[in-house]
This record gives sequence, C-alpha cells and structure tokens, in this order.
Amino acid sequence: MRKKRLYKRLLIILVLTYALFTIVNQQKILNQYSKNSKELASKIEEQKIYNEELVAEKENVNSQEFIEQTAREMLEMYYPNEKIYIDKGL
Repeated sequence: MRKKRLYKRLLIILVLTYALFTIVNQQKILNQYSKNSKELASKIEEQKIYNEELVAEKENVNSQEFIEQTAREMLEMYYPNEKIYIDKGL
C-alpha cells in the first residue's frame, strides 16, 4: 500500500516537473517569436516608406528639374556660358 502511494507521488511529482519545464521552455520560445515579429514588423514599415519614396522618385524621373539635376551631378553637363565656381576653402 505504501509503495503504491510512493509511486503515485513520485509519478505526480515527475509529471508536474516535466509540465513546469515544458511551460517555461514554451514561454521562452513565444517571447523569441514575439521579438522576431516586432523586428519584422519594423522592417516592413521601413520598406513601405522606402517604396513610397521610390514611387515618388519614379513619378519625378521625367520632370525637367530631375533631368537637369542628373545631368549636372552625374554627367557634369552644364548650360553654355554657365560658370561653375568651386570654393576650395581654407
């Protein structure tokens, strides 16, 4: 009789210990997933903003101002008789 009680108590203690460790490990995994989810949501927001900037730039590509700016900066092209001064400073 006493052995049965002892075995039952040991079994209950083992099951409760296993359940406790399982719950703790599951909580750690859930916390990690939550952290990853927040980081990914932040990256998605950054990409949405970047996409909006690209759409705005795409609409601006054919404008006269963009063409002139690109010609000046990348191709070093200027209007005739236009003087460009570069201050070398101190």
